[in-house]
Amino acid sequence: MEKPGGYTGMNTNTLPGPASTLGGFLRDRRARLAPEPGAPSRRRTPGLRREEVATRAGVSVTWYTWLEQGRGGPPSDEVLERLARALELDAAGREVLYLLAQQRPPPLRAAPLPPVAPALQRVLDALPTSPAYVQTPAWDIVAWNAAATVVLSDYAAMPAHERNVIRRLFGPSAMRASLPDWEAHARFALATFRVDAARAGDCPEAAALAAELQETSAEFRRLWAENEMRSHGSGLKRIQHPLAGPLTLEYSAFAVDSGNGLRMVVFTPASPADARAIATLLSDRARTV
Repeated sequence: MEKPGGYTGMNTNTLPGPASTLGGFLRDRRARLAPEPGAPSRRRTPGLRREEVATRAGVSVTWYTWLEQGRGGPPSDEVLERLARALELDAAGREVLYLLAQQRPPPLRAAPLPPVAPALQRVLDALPTSPAYVQTPAWDIVAWNAAATVVLSDYAAMPAHERNVIRRLFGPSAMRASLPDWEAHARFALATFRVDAARAGDCPEAAALAAELQETSAEFRRLWAENEMRSHGSGLKRIQHPLAGPLTLEYSAFAVDSGNGLRMVVFTPASPADARAIATLLSDRARTV
């Protein structure tokens, strides 16, 4: 995982040898692929020929040859996606392809998110008194730990539609009573949500959520119109818990290295007293479950 706040992905200047250029990278990747069954077996070099990659990607052989020769200008996103499929690139290879061709990381894919990996859930569960959850670019919560259940919300008891941080801030069941600093928290959340949605590119879930709340929440419309933009970082969050009373938590957000825009948010108790209060909540819940 990496701390957010601007792109901190791989540096193509550190790639070995000729793979540090787009042409070298393309040549290296096609040399690693086996020809289709029935293809001519007599080849001077291993891997696929240029015309075979061009056919797979649906581009002309001449234009693909220019790419390997460093000619023809930067390819479009559509062409890069076709090349990524033709060369059977994984997420890391696709990222390098975009960095070499356009000097920027690829847009996040808008495909439906897979279930959170068991290893990531184990990371959440290993934080016994630190509430933590994983959210999508549209701020839907898709995984959480026991501490999040007793401190923030019982997400398992909610319909999936309601497990959204922004909707809970501005929807009918707004969390105003539990957040003494609601205004500052809501403004910061919208500023970072706007950046997450932009990074995700075509994110229909985020667009639909913004449209919904502009219709239903005057406070959302007011803060959304400010057009503030912030990166995730760290800070303090004060909560007025109905059972434990006031809690102060230090929050940090981390991008999950999965290529689909997931982010893990961790709330660490700011003092030993806060940690003891959360431990008591967990103990009480264990006795009643």
